[in-house]
Amino acid sequence: MAAQLGGQPIIILREGTERTRGKEARSNNIMAAKAIAAAVRTTLGPKGMDKMLVGGSVTITNDGVTILKEMDIEHPAAKMLVEVAKTQDDEVGDGTTTVAVLAGELLEQAEELLEQDVHPTNICTGYRMAAEKAVELLKDITHTITEDDENALLNIAETAMTGKGVEGSREKLAHIVVSAIRSIVDEEDGKKAVDINNIKIEKKVGKSLDDSELINGIVIGKDRAQANMPNRVKNAKIAIITRPIEFSKMELEADIKISTPGELTEYLDREEQIVKDIVDRIEAAGANVVLCQLGIEDIAQYFFAKANILAVERVEKKDIEKLARATGANLITSVDDFDASDIGSAGLVEIRGHSEDKLLYITECSNPRAVSILIRGGTEHVLDSTERALEDALRVVGVAIEDEKLVAGAGSPEIELALRLNEYASTLSGREQLAVTKFAAAMEVIPRTLAENAGLDPINMIAELKNQHEGGNKDGGLNVFEGKVENMWEKGVIEPLRVKTQAISSATEAAIMILRIDDVLAATGGSEGAGCGPGGAPCGGMGGMGGMPPGMMM
Repeated sequence: MAAQLGGQPIIILREGTERTRGKEARSNNIMAAKAIAAAVRTTLGPKGMDKMLVGGSVTITNDGVTILKEMDIEHPAAKMLVEVAKTQDDEVGDGTTTVAVLAGELLEQAEELLEQDVHPTNICTGYRMAAEKAVELLKDITHTITEDDENALLNIAETAMTGKGVEGSREKLAHIVVSAIRSIVDEEDGKKAVDINNIKIEKKVGKSLDDSELINGIVIGKDRAQANMPNRVKNAKIAIITRPIEFSKMELEADIKISTPGELTEYLDREEQIVKDIVDRIEAAGANVVLCQLGIEDIAQYFFAKANILAVERVEKKDIEKLARATGANLITSVDDFDASDIGSAGLVEIRGHSEDKLLYITECSNPRAVSILIRGGTEHVLDSTERALEDALRVVGVAIEDEKLVAGAGSPEIELALRLNEYASTLSGREQLAVTKFAAAMEVIPRTLAENAGLDPINMIAELKNQHEGGNKDGGLNVFEGKVENMWEKGVIEPLRVKTQAISSATEAAIMILRIDDVLAATGGSEGAGCGPGGAPCGGMGGMGGMPPGMMM
């Protein structure tokens, strides 16, 4: 790129930089974002389809955020939708597909206004006004519950797991989820708080989903390090060590001269003594159970067994953190500097199961809010899918208890918002009115997609939904199994209010951010070994097919 000054060109950008401006830049970004929305749209709802993601491993899922995380996306505008889905997952755990589909539809509706020469600033202003009004309108269709309303909590959990491959055991899993969440509810400054980090999910291949269970304590898929160790310890005193238990090898170069068999024996005895001293120090602190994040040397295992201490090696870091929280133990990073105050406690530690099915159970923990969900299933794919469904259900039940506010599901809130936002638009003047009207139209994408994915006629279903809502049935939603509109609150298809408010806010912010971009600079050349553009911008990707990354031509 060059500018002219008195007939003399001035180089501003280095050679090879590609620049896309104005309508073309905006169109390319919108196209990329819409492609991402289209990729996950068919997974929405109880009759949504699954995606098979093939990379280093095979993942089969219809979870929006999992699909977007696994996809190798290059286009920066498309990445914004991935970030929006991640935020939705972090905040509420569900609605990740909804937020991506809604953002894509907002951009598609905005595209129609851009073609009518409505300025992007006016669209953005109208979208912000509509989003604020939508959050306000949702309060009119909100239902209030309490932590004691078990039936509502079960319905929330079942709704979150619907369409995620666990329908056959959904009722039992919902009871497990609700029991787990209710057991960890805390109160902070008069408000309920749920920290799902207190819940450990352990997967074990074998048996069926109906054999899954909730354990008051921590379960990890490990066996004792040596068969001679005890497999059951009552009144356990637990040392959690994050370094290997072994003789420390010399890191500096050194020569050890051994000239006689006696000197060799003395050296080996000294090495053994150092390991024994470590074990003696752990025993002296009062520990009778040792959980080590790394390895335990064979000779150390021998001394632990001799001291009647149950030792487990190579416990995963995420499990170590949960174990520390459950038992009240401090993580021991140096075996030379710790004491009895670093030792945790539990009423019972035992190994259960046989052969390859052994599990370590740590129950009656000092922290009563430590619970585990043991998932059983026939294959790894079933376990992974169930884990994702449970994580979503745990988050939404937790959010429901924290906020105590729910709305009906199945497209009911979106249709109500579409109708009320159209009424709101009629009170406005100026071009923002057009943007609010388009925002209202975009809200219909959720019930329309639910109908399409269920093989129903979307036009008829939307018309019937609007008719029911205009008639006063504010909880009317789409029953995709029977192909008719019913009161979803009475049917038990409900969701936390925060799922909807977060999705609307995040989708609107993403759409506005993309609409405000009118200039894209991408360096296609550069020094050897460097990326194709500043900050790793995609190579030559802004022209042609809308800057679409390979494999995203849809």
